[in-house]
Amino acid sequence: MSLEPERAHYDLVVIGAGPAGEKGAAQAAYFGKRVCIVERAPKPGGAMVNSGTVPSKTLRETATYFAGFRQRGLYGVDLRVKPDIRLADFMQRERNVIESAWETIDENLERHGIATLQGTARFLDARTLEVVRYGMPPHHLTADAFLVASGARPEPPVGFALDDEVVLDSESLLTLQRIPASMIVLGGGVIACEYACTFAALGTRVTLVNERARLLSHLDPEVGDALRQTMTARLNVTVYGHARVASLEILGRRASVTLGDGTVVAADAVLVATGRLGNAAGLGLEGIGVRTDARGFVQVDAQYRTAVPKIYAAGDAIGFPALASTSMEQARVAVCHAFDLQYKRAVSGVVPYTVWTIPEIATVGESEESLLARGVPFETGRASFRQNARGQILGDVEGFVKLLFDPADRRVLGVTIVGEGACELIHVGMTVIALGATIDYFIDAAFAFPSLGEVYKYAAYDALQRLQRQAVRLRGAPPAQPEPASGGRA
Repeated sequence: MSLEPERAHYDLVVIGAGPAGEKGAAQAAYFGKRVCIVERAPKPGGAMVNSGTVPSKTLRETATYFAGFRQRGLYGVDLRVKPDIRLADFMQRERNVIESAWETIDENLERHGIATLQGTARFLDARTLEVVRYGMPPHHLTADAFLVASGARPEPPVGFALDDEVVLDSESLLTLQRIPASMIVLGGGVIACEYACTFAALGTRVTLVNERARLLSHLDPEVGDALRQTMTARLNVTVYGHARVASLEILGRRASVTLGDGTVVAADAVLVATGRLGNAAGLGLEGIGVRTDARGFVQVDAQYRTAVPKIYAAGDAIGFPALASTSMEQARVAVCHAFDLQYKRAVSGVVPYTVWTIPEIATVGESEESLLARGVPFETGRASFRQNARGQILGDVEGFVKLLFDPADRRVLGVTIVGEGACELIHVGMTVIALGATIDYFIDAAFAFPSLGEVYKYAAYDALQRLQRQAVRLRGAPPAQPEPASGGRA
């Protein structure tokens, strides 16, 4: 971020240079608007690049590679990370990826002629922003419209404090100088499960303490069950469900956690990953009438407008789903409404939700719970990676694809995938749902062999078989022979 603003007034001023801020600014500049981004950090990218998505996924990928996780049990090979390896040995790749992301963002902002200003922003009124940087006089910017894309931060624990050495959050975790021999992870959401899997792959003895009964409780129950089974059986993670922390005590360089039932667990590190809060504090939003909720998330309508005209908000700053992919689209849509641009008017209603655990998890569209809650009839089709040649080659025999579809017209309503490549495979299901296509698409398609994508075909065959069984039961006729269940034999 190197371009200083040349003027005090802009068409659009954006607070935050994360994925929402960058893409919202670029969208406005694309249509000829004068734009300035204000970012308090010295580098752009927000949590996505600096402390969240990019570093955590890079660390996961590096961990699975160096730990030989994908090769465990294959060809007589059983690899483990050396016990004396340092976390810094894994972080060089992360640093390279982050620096590349910074360069890409800077190039994008420069290409669009977007001014940037480092400092802490605060609204003086609904059209004036004060930007303060240590040791420098404040800047005052005015604009026709504002986009609040200030992101979110880890929620601090209640009852004990972080020390960034033994008790850490998802940001300070990345500063560890060594791979801990043991770790307690507090939480059962995406961040907790992703880091629990990553460090377990590195050989850390991980204990996960979840207040809820299920892991990833916002997803299909089958997903949480499958993840827990893999975490415990293959990664040796100990999982306590429906458990609360009664107390935490630091004993030298270790922590001791006492659970509500009296169970005591000790470890070299504790990761607190129990939620996130919006970064609304200090922006002066309450003083100009912009509403936030109890967790600091900015309240917006379907067009991402706040309660104050011409002030919009997008991304993690407004809360769920808090995905980089949706954040970018929300910001683009917000800007189009801010300037009445006849371009992107809404974010797609078909958005994939991906979790980079081991195994990968991805969903799109409806879930069984959402359909049952609305009384919508549905049927399922399933196929296992065990019955797929590529899955057998990779050694992933526990993965699966589940299709949800309308039994009346066969239209695909939802897709859930657990296993290797799930976060890539999900886009096939996303496209089919967005186009309103049916399970017959998968039946008719010629998937490459051997490929994981072929699992879709056999999930669709299973779906047709279920429909056939229903028809047979209604007619009282004997059941027909089942469809093929493995790749290459249809």
